[in-house]
Amino acid sequence: MKKTLLALSVLAGFTGAASAQSTVTLFGVIDANLRQIDNNGTKVRQLGTDGLSSSRLGFRGTEDLGGGLKAGFWLEAALNPDDGTTNSSGKFWHRRSTVSLEGGFGEVRLGRDFTPTYTAIGAYDAFSDNGVGKITNLQSRLTGTVNTTSRADNEVQYFLPKDLGGVYGNLAVAAGEGTVGNKYVGGRVGYAGGPLDVSVAFGQTDANAAEDKYEVTTLGAAYNFGFMRLLASYSQFEFLVREEKLFNLGATVPVGSAGLIRASYGRADLSGGAAGSTTANDSDADLLAIGYVHNLSKRTALYGTYAQISNKGAQTFAVGSTTPALPGGKKSTGIEFGLRHSF
Repeated sequence: MKKTLLALSVLAGFTGAASAQSTVTLFGVIDANLRQIDNNGTKVRQLGTDGLSSSRLGFRGTEDLGGGLKAGFWLEAALNPDDGTTNSSGKFWHRRSTVSLEGGFGEVRLGRDFTPTYTAIGAYDAFSDNGVGKITNLQSRLTGTVNTTSRADNEVQYFLPKDLGGVYGNLAVAAGEGTVGNKYVGGRVGYAGGPLDVSVAFGQTDANAAEDKYEVTTLGAAYNFGFMRLLASYSQFEFLVREEKLFNLGATVPVGSAGLIRASYGRADLSGGAAGSTTANDSDADLLAIGYVHNLSKRTALYGTYAQISNKGAQTFAVGSTTPALPGGKKSTGIEFGLRHSF
């Protein structure tokens, strides 16, 4: 009996030592809102999601291997709090599923994750690519098959070390593994120091069986004046003879200690398509959005957003995933009021 107790004590000691060297965290976000979408008179009222932050549930952990070396993992699933489902992609860990090794050399990360070109666009969006006001409501894939607009499967990424005087960057390669639209290569490099953050990114995806490239180039900058943070970006999307130029200008203005006003203007200029198509020279669109966030605590916030897209020519951009607005100068408007809680 004494030997058994001694063995258990020794085992408990080793377990405590091991747990002291590693951490596992459960985290998540629930974001739901009351939303109305009006596409040229066709109105849809719904309980929407992800107006301020993307709803998610995840686990992440790190292990200290000694000598400045750390191993880590990250599993993150998308949630739809309005109906309790996850997502329509068929992937449970849809948002991220990675394992990584980090040290003085930087970080090597393997698995499904954001692409560098997507993070470069979202970083300079006043609405953080969420809700009816997000700038990617104006992003066209210009046809072709593209599965890497925001994330990529089978991704190998390298991130620069974090102590380079404000310089940051990453390079990503994703294997297609025989699936059209999955093969991706891209990178981003930038500088963040004091009030300034600026970056450039480029990526390309094999968008058809002939391996023709869907290419994304984006430049972005943000400057914090204290009373206001100004954001701007220019992105160019190309596939064969088709092209979209996407401009975005936004601002966030603190109100007291708990409030934040958000506003942005975006414009999509498309060209290279046949007459009357959504990639024709006259098939452009403008987006105006304004919103307010009130933080009840560090984890809980109330928010409201209004956005309007004005389509030109044959364009059919919409502020939500409901039936698109009719072409010919027709409008798509959306308004949402929501609650976000993180844990």
